[in-house]
Amino acid sequence: MQNQEPDNVENLSGADAVKKLQELVNAQPMCLFSSKLTQIPISTRPMSTQKADDAGHLWFFSGKSSEKNMHIKADPYVQLFYANTSSSEYMSICGRAEIIVDAAKAEELWTPLAKAWFQGGPTDPELTLIKVSPEQAYYWDTKSNKMVSMMKILISTVTGNKNDDGVQGKLTV
Repeated sequence: MQNQEPDNVENLSGADAVKKLQELVNAQPMCLFSSKLTQIPISTRPMSTQKADDAGHLWFFSGKSSEKNMHIKADPYVQLFYANTSSSEYMSICGRAEIIVDAAKAEELWTPLAKAWFQGGPTDPELTLIKVSPEQAYYWDTKSNKMVSMMKILISTVTGNKNDDGVQGKLTV
């Protein structure tokens, strides 16, 4: 028997992949940011994505002396997990992280909330940027809103028919 992909697979590449990535990140900028992927336990912490740019790079603020920066210096591979549970949208991204010091970029990405971590503003000497370049990404989302999705699941359970409300696929940025 051949391994077949489900009917609901929609792999995206190039501009379409970047658009999907931006949609999911903009809807839910908080992610679980994992580093030190080759060691158990994997080091994971919640982080807010500052931007998903037009090239598909993901930008974060980070403290220069933070543990995650030390992890990235030792091994640049990271994995990000996004979940927008209100819309049943999920994404996993594996990529290469780079630590950058760039006051102009920090100013571009700056939000008032960031001052809670970086009192000196965009020029705070402790502020670094992390730029993640996705190498592998996978997403899952529904075609309908949460209420409609739940109704379709219920109907599928009662009728025994397969629920086809979701779509999933690889993103090649």
